[in-house]
Amino acid sequence: MKGDQELQVIVVQHGKESDPTVEEERNQTGESHSNRYKRWLLVSVYTFFVISGQSVATILGRLYYDNGGNSKWLATVVQLVGFPVLLPYYLLSSKTHTTTHRDDGKAVLHRNRVLVYLALGVLVGGDCYLYSIGLLYLPVSTFSLICASQLAFNAFFSYFLNSQKLTPIILNSLLLLTISSTLLAFNSEESNFKKVTRGQYVTSFICTIGASAGYGLSLSLQQLAFSKVLKRQTFSEVMDLIIYVSLVASCVSVVGLFASGEWETLSSEMDSYKLGKVSYVMNLVWTAVTWQVFNIGSTWLIFEISSLFSNAIGVLGLPVVPALAVIIFHDKMNGLKVISMILAIWGFMSYVYQHYLDDKNLKKSLGIPTTGSSDSPEAKGSSAQKIQTPAS
Repeated sequence: MKGDQELQVIVVQHGKESDPTVEEERNQTGESHSNRYKRWLLVSVYTFFVISGQSVATILGRLYYDNGGNSKWLATVVQLVGFPVLLPYYLLSSKTHTTTHRDDGKAVLHRNRVLVYLALGVLVGGDCYLYSIGLLYLPVSTFSLICASQLAFNAFFSYFLNSQKLTPIILNSLLLLTISSTLLAFNSEESNFKKVTRGQYVTSFICTIGASAGYGLSLSLQQLAFSKVLKRQTFSEVMDLIIYVSLVASCVSVVGLFASGEWETLSSEMDSYKLGKVSYVMNLVWTAVTWQVFNIGSTWLIFEISSLFSNAIGVLGLPVVPALAVIIFHDKMNGLKVISMILAIWGFMSYVYQHYLDDKNLKKSLGIPTTGSSDSPEAKGSSAQKIQTPAS
């Protein structure tokens, strides 16, 4: 009997040594689960950066106008000049982003790279100026709802520039977002802080629509630049694009500030600011910082997931600004705005659902399992049988 027990121990030990892959698979499964949780924790953090940065920056922009600020070009400058804040993030994060995305190893001519930075920089600078005009005369809740149309414009331009397929779900999303923005054209409310004429309202409405179109176009052009010109999408390449484009756009906005003559009124504007000089400076500083918080979150989501997902998260913050506007600025949330918000959220959810389906189909085509693990009951059963059989 003792000999049988010794034989069983020897067989069991031999079985464990002859099949080390079981323990390795279990360790790999544990690591994969840990990495997955860490990844989604980071997604949550940077999603918070996108939504909070965008919302706070928009609210601060409205505060600037409502308390005596009138310079559209200065409001544009502060959206862009905070990009040096990204440099520490760039240096620290480059150590953890050693893998490359879509890198074919081909060198890019410096001339082509410079042309990409210049073209996108001018587009972004003009786009931010349109946003500044839009926020000047529109209630912040209305402004935020109209900005949801940028998702529709992104899909429209991606269809022509990036060969994106327009599925029925995407078309449904585009229709809902278009209707959502169009409804607000019939909104005749006035700002609670300043009288706004119908002409000023229409001008701001058109400029906000144009800015949303420009933002959607810039995202599609960035994707086109990575595929056709830059030929790769490493972390350093993405950060270089954002920093140099911001630099060019900042130069455009500063030139506009001086060319328009608005810089001459900044001193008197600060003196007459309702909340005081310190509040005036702090408003501009924190507006610049919060836009860069948005950029950090958006950059990470673009690199780790996709520009589509990053844009969709930006639209996800849609209900936040109107809700804050009702509390801070006492904006009226009338029936037309409520309907517009519901349609915009519906359109956003349709867009995200299509993204989910595309991701699921891609994993299926690559043979990547979406559920289950190596620690399944079947695997455990087969391992136990290998150990028990020799000892019987």
